[in-house]
Amino acid sequence: MANMSNIKNEMPVQAPNVRNKNFNEVALGYTPEQAIDEANRCLNCKNMPCVAGCPVKIHIPQFIAMVAKGDFEAAYKIIAESSALPAVCGRVCPQETQCEGKCVRGIKGESVAIGRLERFVADYHNAVNNQARQKPESNGYKVAVIGSGPAGLTCAGDLAKKGYDVTIFEALHIAGGVLVYGIPEFRLPKSIVAKEINGLKELGVKIKTNTVIGKTFSVDELLNDGFSAVFIGSGAGLPKFMNIPGENLKGVYSANEFLTRINLMKAYSEDSDTPVQRANSVVVVGGGNVAMDAARCAKRLGAQVYIVYRRGIEEMPARREEVEHAIEEGVVFKTLTNPTEILGDNNGCVNAIKCVEMELAEPDASGRRRPVVKQNSDFIIEADCVIMALGTSPNPLIKSTTSGLETADWGGIIADEQTGQTSREGVFAGGDAVTGAATVILAMGAGKKAAEAIDNYIQNKKPR
Repeated sequence: MANMSNIKNEMPVQAPNVRNKNFNEVALGYTPEQAIDEANRCLNCKNMPCVAGCPVKIHIPQFIAMVAKGDFEAAYKIIAESSALPAVCGRVCPQETQCEGKCVRGIKGESVAIGRLERFVADYHNAVNNQARQKPESNGYKVAVIGSGPAGLTCAGDLAKKGYDVTIFEALHIAGGVLVYGIPEFRLPKSIVAKEINGLKELGVKIKTNTVIGKTFSVDELLNDGFSAVFIGSGAGLPKFMNIPGENLKGVYSANEFLTRINLMKAYSEDSDTPVQRANSVVVVGGGNVAMDAARCAKRLGAQVYIVYRRGIEEMPARREEVEHAIEEGVVFKTLTNPTEILGDNNGCVNAIKCVEMELAEPDASGRRRPVVKQNSDFIIEADCVIMALGTSPNPLIKSTTSGLETADWGGIIADEQTGQTSREGVFAGGDAVTGAATVILAMGAGKKAAEAIDNYIQNKKPR
């Protein structure tokens, strides 16, 4: 029966004052009854605007129709035709600006909860299905994938389905890229990532960890070692700083380092081999999803946490859900505020951060109102830890060790938007290594396009 409610089925979550003291997943997921009820809100539009908003073009109305019927496995098969990481996407994709942002139900109410339904279907499949994925017949060609983040995993999975012998080269000791080192356990459990990666291994994808391309091997060596093509999905892991006084003090972290210690090295555990500072007061500088992740992790370590952002809360690029969750958990937002100096004690440790108040002027080149300093508005926030969450850029190692690879002035690899083809024949690239820091689903979309282009490249090049 159609559900004409203008409101989504609410997602069950841990209570704020409980979850801000643990690293268990915040959202608890729909029950089958909730999923079916929510699926019945879908109007099954003929022109499918939701699909147009999905970077990997999942057949959304079709999978939701299967959920409405209670055939959750059929729904999973439909999603898996387009997405290599459905359990991941259902948790971390910004659906509100993509598929759900195009949903017709959103015109007079709330959109259909597409992301929550995708998560439910993937979790249901992972809970009840123990069958290994069937490895396709080999077509005799090898492809190397650099980086095991969302772009690399998607490219590898799509190529493996076509019969390619795919090897992923990962610099860290665990595969998953930003999915394991960047996104906290309470948003994306690492067991979910491991399950998705194991599915790719069942398709025949090989993963070599602790392998730094540009040091262990170069791209040139891979191409000379039997690989017909190379996909670079190495992400953007080089942190940015403000270059203000005091950034070299003890207790100043990049968000990348802080989150890697927390997420990958489990620094919140008492027996962790890679500890992290358990501060009394933490200031996180930035307004994106990474800033929210860092702030919410610091809160779980017992600190009083402030987010400092130079624009207003409405201008924050972070997902609304992440901002709301941070506020519920007790993170204090100091908006229209900009740091000017980090202050230290006699031991070279952070003890405060000096800030100024801001006000919004006319829009800048990005279309957002430009923040300007309010005169004589200096003030100090006492803190013993400062986390800079100001974005990242691609690591320069690969571009500096690969002949004929053109890069942009800001460090990104130049690649065709539709195919991922770079200036070097046989070398393709996508995700944050090309665009700079973006979303998981956009990186997956780039990996998907590159896989198709790599297949066309190799098939057109092979002897006839």
